[in-house]
Amino acid sequence: MIRGMNSSKSAAVVGSGPNGLAAAIALARAGVHVTVFEAAAQAGGCLRSEALTLPGCIHDAGAGVFPLAKASPFLRTLPLEQHGLTWIEPDVPVAHPLDDGDSVALLHDVNATASLLGEDAQRWNQWMRPLLASWPSLLQDALSPLLRIPRHPFRMARLGMDALHSARNLANHLRTTRAKALFAGLAAHAAVPLEMTASAGEGLVLAAAAHSTGWPVARGGSQSVANAMLSLLQELGAEIVLQHPVASLRDLPQADALLLDVTPRQFVSLAGDALSQSEAKVLSAVQLSPGACKVDWALSSPIPWQSELPRRAGTVHLGGSFEEIAASERDGRNAIASDRPYVLLSQPSLFDATRAPAGMHTAWGYCHVPNGSTEDFSQRIEDQVERFAPGFRNTILARHVRTATDMERWNPNLLGGDITGGAMTLKQIVLRTRHRTPIRGVYLCSSSTAPGGGVHGMCGWHAASAAAVDMGLPRLRLT
Repeated sequence: MIRGMNSSKSAAVVGSGPNGLAAAIALARAGVHVTVFEAAAQAGGCLRSEALTLPGCIHDAGAGVFPLAKASPFLRTLPLEQHGLTWIEPDVPVAHPLDDGDSVALLHDVNATASLLGEDAQRWNQWMRPLLASWPSLLQDALSPLLRIPRHPFRMARLGMDALHSARNLANHLRTTRAKALFAGLAAHAAVPLEMTASAGEGLVLAAAAHSTGWPVARGGSQSVANAMLSLLQELGAEIVLQHPVASLRDLPQADALLLDVTPRQFVSLAGDALSQSEAKVLSAVQLSPGACKVDWALSSPIPWQSELPRRAGTVHLGGSFEEIAASERDGRNAIASDRPYVLLSQPSLFDATRAPAGMHTAWGYCHVPNGSTEDFSQRIEDQVERFAPGFRNTILARHVRTATDMERWNPNLLGGDITGGAMTLKQIVLRTRHRTPIRGVYLCSSSTAPGGGVHGMCGWHAASAAAVDMGLPRLRLT
């Protein structure tokens, strides 16, 4: 139920990324007077669409595909469609080209996906069916801090039995190179080596999301998601202050709660001497993920994939085999520049005509690189596309490149180009930075907190829930 202001409580939110906006909406619905401060001229954080190449071409500068947004226990309670958001579901959520000219794909239907996997059809069904049978409630537990009793312990235990494996260990149960490659591409979204404990979890959750609610894109670009959240927030009576950088907590007005959509290291800087040396040391020690180097293209035609499935896919994973993807992710972790990087690519204009002028298309691709790298990986990224789509370079009309350090300059939350809010290692997943900080009334709500990266808003919702309890308000509920 959407409610407006009805209490004397106030909150300030620093940062207008999806988690900052989620925290602001959650508190505004509870009647808190909320003010959001954003340093940039445009709200949205990584939910921003920009004209990066040619006139009329709209590019998602940050997040562009939303596997967890429609399924999010918090976002699905919001009437975002009434505020202008339209989700578009590609025919094929994810395609994975292979070196023999064929391809495999993650389809909406679990049986249709299994039919592409030959001898591994039964195994795929064994993995997916239990997840899908309890998906909404299971996802609510999966997107909650792990150091708490889950609402559905037996369902979470079933997921954990597989998710705590390394991606390599779980893939060893597969017989075909096709199925192993498909799973590697999914698991590698976590930007950790596929030999690492719990690296299988990302692949399982993303696969189940595709079968359940899909991997949609937002009509008009990812800015549309932020704009819908901002519209709802303003309807609830909140204030949004743009071009207002915050260098210190002292710069903020008095409020009952301060919620910060920033990384722990940025929080240490904002807090200054309000933190002890030991507290600052712990917060500064959060391990970062590899960075990302991203290329946006304006194209004269659709990408000329060799096989049919990628031509119908919203997202395409490029890396060929499990072994090649595993090597690329090891390199990123070890600060080595991979010669054949695993590439995540999206081609939204195939499904959304607003993204490019008639007769043209847009696409983007990125790869994991050493954190803080200044190197331009566009040549290697394009080599990977050309490998599976001969003639691709002939379609490029313009390109825009952001290196890992450029990504941080564009959005200071992306430290060294880290787009996950910190390394998704098992230790950091379990001990993900808590929402309550050592400073009373100050909370972290960024993707550095539980449950971690992805546009789902749950980091913001959990932080808002903690703040509401501490302000003596009724406990927030996902209804």
